[in-house]
Amino acid sequence: MGMVQKRKKMHYGDTHLQRRWRVRNRRRDLDQIDTDLQTRSGELINQGVDLDKPGFAQFYCVHCAKYFINDTALQGHFRTKVHKRRLKALETEPYSIEESERAAGRGSFQKPKKRVMETQPSKEDVIAGKRIKIEEVPDKEGTTKMAQDDDQDELPSTSSSSAKPKRKRPQKMEN
Repeated sequence: MGMVQKRKKMHYGDTHLQRRWRVRNRRRDLDQIDTDLQTRSGELINQGVDLDKPGFAQFYCVHCAKYFINDTALQGHFRTKVHKRRLKALETEPYSIEESERAAGRGSFQKPKKRVMETQPSKEDVIAGKRIKIEEVPDKEGTTKMAQDDDQDELPSTSSSSAKPKRKRPQKMEN
């Protein structure tokens, strides 16, 4: 009958070691990955052999900026929750300098554009000429029209028999 296991704090007093462990697992940020997707995605999928990287840099997930040991591990990664979350995060356009200026009051607000992200093609498909597609989702224009239609329904109409009668508010009683 043991006690609850307590997490061991490795290198508690050694701040230089803590910093090294913290930075070691750092991944690329979303805006850096977005730049890679737009400029050099085919180049990253089809890299040259590098003996220092896992799998000799032959199996790379562009969306997560991560190397894998073999193709089976890479294909398994595509089905994981971590990869699907990263695809979902990459669907919105990354934060830019222009957007920060608009937020500061130098311009009008624009919604970030939504995009459709698909998992990268296999290495054979890239060699055959297939590329990663980034498609923008068209904005629905029916939303503004529907809002206008709702406003027209609220106007009082005497000739319409299907109009709902207004609910009467309870009156305050005076003493």
